[in-house]
Amino acid sequence: MASIRASLPTPARCAEQRQFFDERLAPLFDRPVIRWITSRKSSLFGLGIPPQQFDELASLSEEKSLAGVLRHRLEKLCCHFPLRENYFAWQAFARRYPMPHEGELPDYLQANRHETIRNNAERVHVHHASFTELLAKKPAGSVDRYVLLDAQDWMNDRQLNDLWTEITRTAAEGATVIFRTAAEASILEGRVSQTLLGQWQYDADQSQALNLKDRSAIYGGFHIYRKTA
Repeated sequence: MASIRASLPTPARCAEQRQFFDERLAPLFDRPVIRWITSRKSSLFGLGIPPQQFDELASLSEEKSLAGVLRHRLEKLCCHFPLRENYFAWQAFARRYPMPHEGELPDYLQANRHETIRNNAERVHVHHASFTELLAKKPAGSVDRYVLLDAQDWMNDRQLNDLWTEITRTAAEGATVIFRTAAEASILEGRVSQTLLGQWQYDADQSQALNLKDRSAIYGGFHIYRKTA
């Protein structure tokens, strides 16, 4: 990583970022040792890819290696957004956030947001429970927003159905659920009961549009479901 960090292009033109990726990073994924490493679940667990997500991603490749998937994700991280606007890329390549003259910080780290965060910190409540357990204690129709991140990638069918039973029960009319997946497609179809999913509408167009704007480039899909009945 030291040589990559030293060669990191300054936040200028995306063409420079493309050249950096094509010349320095893309060839790495053709090396046998890289393809061997990315075919092993244990190697990628340290990157935050648990076995369940590995299986989802490996299903996209005939060789059951994540080399091609990781190359595509790294290309998006490196080439699809100007470095000045992508603090995820600074974290990945330089292991730090950009300095003020180099790029933008996340909203919550910007100095002009500090007072707002401090004044509203008491509104945050921490619950030591699973999402399903937390929802089970809430009244029917009392929740209008759900953010699941990528937690569902780790769930089996029973856990998914238990979760969506509680989501559907507690969802107010017009409620929205958002989540990410390691693979591109939503994992709900064919796994969650149609009796439950039939009460939700999948917004495919906006999901795809917003997924293209995901600067972290870690996930394959972003998904939006809205309560219809």
